[in-house]
Amino acid sequence: MSAASRPSRTVDGDVGAAMYALVTELYPICRSITGDGVRETLEILRKRIALDVHEVPTGTPVFDWTVPKEWNVRDAYVAAADGRRVIDFNRSNLHLLGYSIPVRQRMPLTRLREHLFSRPDFPEAIPYRTSYYRETWGFCLPHRELEALPEGEYDVVVDSTLEPGSLTYGEWYIPGDEDDEVLLSCHVCHPSLCNDNLSGIAVLTELAGLLASRPRRYSYRLLFIPGTIGSITWLARNEAHVGRIKHGLVVTGVGDAGPFTYKRSRRGDAEIDRAAAHVLRHAAAAHRVVDFSPYGYDERQYCSPGFDLPVGCFMRTPHGEYREYHTSADNLGFVTPTALEEALRTCQAIVEVLEGNVAYVNQSPKCEPQLGKRGLYRALGGGLDGASREMAMLWVLNLSDGRHTLLDIAERSGLPFPAVREAATALAEHGLLKRAA
Repeated sequence: MSAASRPSRTVDGDVGAAMYALVTELYPICRSITGDGVRETLEILRKRIALDVHEVPTGTPVFDWTVPKEWNVRDAYVAAADGRRVIDFNRSNLHLLGYSIPVRQRMPLTRLREHLFSRPDFPEAIPYRTSYYRETWGFCLPHRELEALPEGEYDVVVDSTLEPGSLTYGEWYIPGDEDDEVLLSCHVCHPSLCNDNLSGIAVLTELAGLLASRPRRYSYRLLFIPGTIGSITWLARNEAHVGRIKHGLVVTGVGDAGPFTYKRSRRGDAEIDRAAAHVLRHAAAAHRVVDFSPYGYDERQYCSPGFDLPVGCFMRTPHGEYREYHTSADNLGFVTPTALEEALRTCQAIVEVLEGNVAYVNQSPKCEPQLGKRGLYRALGGGLDGASREMAMLWVLNLSDGRHTLLDIAERSGLPFPAVREAATALAEHGLLKRAA
């Protein structure tokens, strides 16, 4: 039996809880685009999947960019005159501006305010802010707390290092029957943010395990990378091999309660775009399919004009469209096991379409073959009624001319891909179809 027709392992009923437990374990870690937080995160993932961890030295040229210095933090706080910490990195790693340089100073509130960041429109939340490529320092805090700070002198301590080191990313290549690859990517560069960061990590980690446990037509490449600079670095190091990537998906922000959103690749009509749209169209849930734009996550690097890879982005509520985005409100209460499990099932369904989307040639093309005498009506099960099963077989027979793939047939007929694939498998087993060369 070919990989295109092999059954896959199904998602376990406890998988949502398992992914949520992984999110919970990763939540406290202070991650950034470099540093020990990324290494600690990848080491936790390596207990579950066989990641290779790569270190790329500071100063390495990667197209128009350069791998930055490595940043690590031991402690950071702002203390009032009585020694009480009014802002404390140990209470939330979001309190510290990402990539803050070392500081140990005393200053008045008027000067300190120049380095404090808040969200007046969301006064109870700590915003997430960074300064990767401009050496400065700062702290983030709820706007209500900022407004309540009394005048006076404050001790500011940022016990951090910003020095030559490396950028770290994780990669797992899972070989299949074919050398052609499916690229699956998520970012690992945010601190304690559950939806925008950890949800994608959890879903891709579980999906990787599912893929490795089953026969595969395609080879799969899983990337766990720092956002933007990570994908740029990976592309620079693997430019000679990206031609093998036939389909790709960036997974992010899949743990909230919003409907699924799929963002098309730059090509707009790539097979991954059609597969994702087809799966979402036949799912019993609200969803959106939106056009590509050169803003967002790492799909914009994979889809840059010099590569133009067929990579879309799968998410729920897009970045910036929910109030909790890039704030402390994106916490363990904002994501749910159910949302994570639904995202995993949808990603798996998209992969199933890619795996099974092949073309066949009808071996009895002159008029309809007699299906009843071959027992084909009884060969199909699933959730379709008898008339729908017959229609699936008739559509497959009619369009299996070596030019139309099963996804073409599913789109043309309006039938769900699994029904079309099941019909094709049964017809092939009875000698009425042959896989196109």
